[in-house]
Amino acid sequence: MKITKTKLILLFILAALSVFVSCKKGSGNEVVIWTYDSFNSEWGPGPDVSRVFEEKTGIKIVWVSQNDAGSLASRLLLEGENAGADIVLGLDQNLAGRVLDSGLLEEYRPLGSQKIFPELVLDPSFRLIPMDYSYFAIVYDSEKISAPPGRLEDLANPRFSGNLILIDPRTSSPGLGFFAWVKEVYGAAWPDYWQRLSPSILTIAEGWSSAYGLFTREEAPMVLSYTTSPGYHLEYEDTERYKAAIFSDGHPLQIEAAGLLRAAPNKENAKIFLDFMLSPDFQSIIPLTNWMYPVIDIPLPASFRVNPKSGKPLMPGTVTEAELNEWASLMIRIR
Repeated sequence: MKITKTKLILLFILAALSVFVSCKKGSGNEVVIWTYDSFNSEWGPGPDVSRVFEEKTGIKIVWVSQNDAGSLASRLLLEGENAGADIVLGLDQNLAGRVLDSGLLEEYRPLGSQKIFPELVLDPSFRLIPMDYSYFAIVYDSEKISAPPGRLEDLANPRFSGNLILIDPRTSSPGLGFFAWVKEVYGAAWPDYWQRLSPSILTIAEGWSSAYGLFTREEAPMVLSYTTSPGYHLEYEDTERYKAAIFSDGHPLQIEAAGLLRAAPNKENAKIFLDFMLSPDFQSIIPLTNWMYPVIDIPLPASFRVNPKSGKPLMPGTVTEAELNEWASLMIRIR
C-alpha cells in the first residue's frame, strides 16, 4: 500500500495524541506527590510512608520535592494545571489562602476525616486536609544559654547579639510563621521590632533544613524551629540539651495539610492516598520522622515528654505580599 505524505502526518498526530491522552490519564499504579524536601529526605517520613502505602495498596509514590513549603506553593501557582502532580502535601495555613484562591484544588473529604481534631480543620470543604501540626518556637542550646528568652522582645536584648538563626519568610513556611508571629504581637509596629532584632540575627537561612543544620553545627545557640524539636534530640541523641523556649506572647500554631489537584492524572490513586493519610498507619509515622503531632488521637512516643506545652496558642492573621516586600527592603537597609 502506498502511504502518502498526508497519511504519514496524520499517523504521527494520532500517535502523539495517544501519548498525550495516556499521560493525562496517569500510569495506573502510581501517585505523584509534591512536597518539601525534608519530608522526603532519608530521615523524613517519605521513605516509610512510601513503603507502607505500597505494601497496603500496590500503588507507588513518586515524590517531587521543593526546598520548602514556600517554594512548593510558588511552583504550584506558577505551573498551575500543567503541574502534573496528583497531590500537594505540606502547605500550611499561612500559604493556604493563595492556593485555595487559585482554584487548583478539588474538594475531597477522606475516609477518617471525622477523627481529625476539630480545631485543626483549615477548610470546611476539605480542599486542604490536615496532615500534622506543631507550634513555632525558638529552640536553644542550654549549654550555651542558661537564661533563655521568655518573649519575643527578649530576643532583641544585646546579650543575644549574633545568637539567632532565622528563616526567610519569602521562601519558607516557618519563616513566614515567624513573620506572622511578630506581626500578631507588634501590629503595625512590626518594622520597628525587626530593627531592634537585627543585631541578634546571625543569618537568615532559605529554609528550615539549612537553618537547623547551622544550629546543630553550633554556628549559633538559637534557631527558629518547633516546640517538638527537643523530642528529636532525646530520641536519637539521648540528650535534653536542646530546649524550646516558652514565650509569654504565645506560640503560633502551624497546621500542615495536603490537597487533591483538580487536574490530577491519577485522581483515584490520590484519593486512596488521602484516605491512608488519616489512618493510624500514616499518622504513627509522623511523630518520629516529621517531628510534628498527629491530627488524630493516637499514642505519642515517650520522647515527646520533653516537648513543652505551647502556653498560649496563637493563630496569627495573614501576611501580604506588600508586607514581605517591605520586610525585604528593610533587611537590605539594616543588615
